[in-house]
Amino acid sequence: MRRCRYVGPAEVLAAVRADTVGQVIRTREGLAAWLGERGRAELGEPFTFVVDLEGDLRLAPRRSEHVACAGGEPVLSAGEILFAEGPTGWAVEEASNQSTGYCPEGGSWPAVGAALDRAGVPHPGRFTVEIVFRRCPRCGERNVVRDDHFFCAICEGELPERWNFDAGSP
Repeated sequence: MRRCRYVGPAEVLAAVRADTVGQVIRTREGLAAWLGERGRAELGEPFTFVVDLEGDLRLAPRRSEHVACAGGEPVLSAGEILFAEGPTGWAVEEASNQSTGYCPEGGSWPAVGAALDRAGVPHPGRFTVEIVFRRCPRCGERNVVRDDHFFCAICEGELPERWNFDAGSP
């Protein structure tokens, strides 16, 4: 599985503190307890998540930075996740790879699915919203590709068809 390193602003990485690291969720009971500590308004919106290199799901409030949730470390996946409570407990209602700090591939879902499966949390089996990220080879800007428009929003340079945030990227 591909590791994603942090590719966002250096000042965001520099602001990571030990008290911002996301809560590890390994069981349905752990998820229920963590969600039980959230306010009603917070439960109605997605949470920030990462899957760390050990394969554990980490959760933090939505407006948290993914890199803070990960403690500044590389991840297997990152994004936003929404839970809904049903008759048998909490389940994933929506999940995305929306993280401009890590820009993970949509193909990072298996790490998320495996972490949720180990915890016994039902899920849709895929990202319900999949974001396509590319780094511009010309100016280095991170881009979200919409409507198959593979051109940089800053310099209008052509973006590659394949994900390019690996270690060799600018």
